Amino acid sequence: MSDLNLLEVRDLRVSFRTDKKNTFEAVKGISFSLPLDATVALVGESGSGKSVSSLAVMGLLPPETTIIHPGSSIRFEGRELLDLPIAERRRLCGKDIAMIFQEPMSSLNPVFTVGFQIGEVLRLHLGMNRRQARARTLELLEEVGIPDPARKIDAYPSQMSGGQQQRVMIAMAIACEPKLLIADEPTTALDVTIQKQIMELIAALQQRRRMAVLFITHDLGLVGEIADRVIVMRHGEVREEGDAAQVLGDPRDAYTRALLHCRPSLDARPVRLPVIDDYLSGQMSGRMDVGAALPQRTRGYAPGDENILVVHNLAKSFFVREGLFGKREFQAVKDVSFTLPRGKTLGVVGESGSGKTTVGLTLLRLHRATGGTALFDGRDLVAMSDAEFQAYKRRIQIVFQNPYASLNPRFTVGQILLEPMRIHRIGANDAERIEHARYLLQRVGLPAHAFDRYPHEFSGGQRQRIAIARCLTMKPEILVCDESVSALDVSVQAQVLNLLQDLQDEYKMSYIFISHDLSVVKYISDRVMVMHHGSVVEMADADELYRNPQHPYTRQLLAAIPRGA
Repeated sequence: MSDLNLLEVRDLRVSFRTDKKNTFEAVKGISFSLPLDATVALVGESGSGKSVSSLAVMGLLPPETTIIHPGSSIRFEGRELLDLPIAERRRLCGKDIAMIFQEPMSSLNPVFTVGFQIGEVLRLHLGMNRRQARARTLELLEEVGIPDPARKIDAYPSQMSGGQQQRVMIAMAIACEPKLLIADEPTTALDVTIQKQIMELIAALQQRRRMAVLFITHDLGLVGEIADRVIVMRHGEVREEGDAAQVLGDPRDAYTRALLHCRPSLDARPVRLPVIDDYLSGQMSGRMDVGAALPQRTRGYAPGDENILVVHNLAKSFFVREGLFGKREFQAVKDVSFTLPRGKTLGVVGESGSGKTTVGLTLLRLHRATGGTALFDGRDLVAMSDAEFQAYKRRIQIVFQNPYASLNPRFTVGQILLEPMRIHRIGANDAERIEHARYLLQRVGLPAHAFDRYPHEFSGGQRQRIAIARCLTMKPEILVCDESVSALDVSVQAQVLNLLQDLQDEYKMSYIFISHDLSVVKYISDRVMVMHHGSVVEMADADELYRNPQHPYTRQLLAAIPRGA
């Protein structure tokens, strides 16, 4: 091993047993090195093998179904990790090698406070007592940007936003100041300002401790700002490797070029976003500038637009218990007003906790508004009784952020699509409903045999398509998209955005598109509403707002967009 390399992976081959006779090779003989104080980015879509490679380094692959083939080598500080006893490897991976996982709610224990869980790491690996661990935990929570750490230290994961949960995971990972930090999509669920803070925090820790970082992501814009070297993976193989400037500035592989161009650009709004297959099939030039070469779509509200939804002074408060008998009011949404024309898209942006998701859930009456009006075709959704709102449920639908949690795992896709049609008596009989469900699956780009399969048999992008198809069974007029593409790979994201645009063109649906991804919001939105601490601080047509932001908070959000690619 080179004295300058902290980690060396050589000819790593990993397979999984799918049944008693068959195996699937997920990683096919990859090799790479990680210098002492460098950042190496593993880039690729879901299924490329990048996360499997990192889990192999951590020793977290399930031994009963995993085969690490002979000849594979993972050396850390000159020691062969694959030969270490389990107990020794656990000690090493807890202290000197740490990992930030992508999905915090799957990694945090819901029955313990976040302070206890961070403190447990400090007590176990650094030998701190409870008082020392609590003091250090407060420092870590403050360091990763958790608001009011003295109160949040005693909160449970379910009482924190998704972004705050991820920051807790990062605090746990850096608690022992490891020599190697593996970050598996650590900022996917974070808004741009927090993402920037987290990346700056990791960079500062790296500089102070000479910590190496293995950064796993599909966001090439982020890679360009933090990585020294980039390794592009697809189907378990390395497609391209080199210095970040070279790979991102002059990619040699068609797949790398495709990844770079699938993501929406702030400078262009093509009628259709290109996808990976467009490049690999040779339909598009690998070096083309999508902003210059593709037909563009115009956006914006027009004076003659017919408003389908008019919201005035919408408010929503939550009440938090304090002490034995007291309670405190928290205003999540404060006097929000906007209009939504038929066939148009309103983008809603803001940091975690800004109230953007609460606005969407309140319009669907999943939260009860505490003030204001929401006129849907002249009828106030807020003032309706439950019985009156029943007729409107099918007209306003929502696509949730997490496609893994929003589909019933015990239902087949066919049952998932048929259930809402039966409840709302759409279709004369089941034969007609089945025919419509199969048509919708085809419409969202899924094969006919998907009808009889279960959600766990599909990828995240396919599950999101199923969720969209379920909404379409209601033939809605308004669709609320709550971070509906934020967790998807760039190519799958492009496919879903193209699908949403096609559906809007065909059915004249109106969208409320809630997201922290400002590039995606600019691409799909006609008007953008910026929220901060529950209030609207700025609203304008998308092009005007991005070209000439008026509010300091809007300018702060736009300045935090990664532009490294």
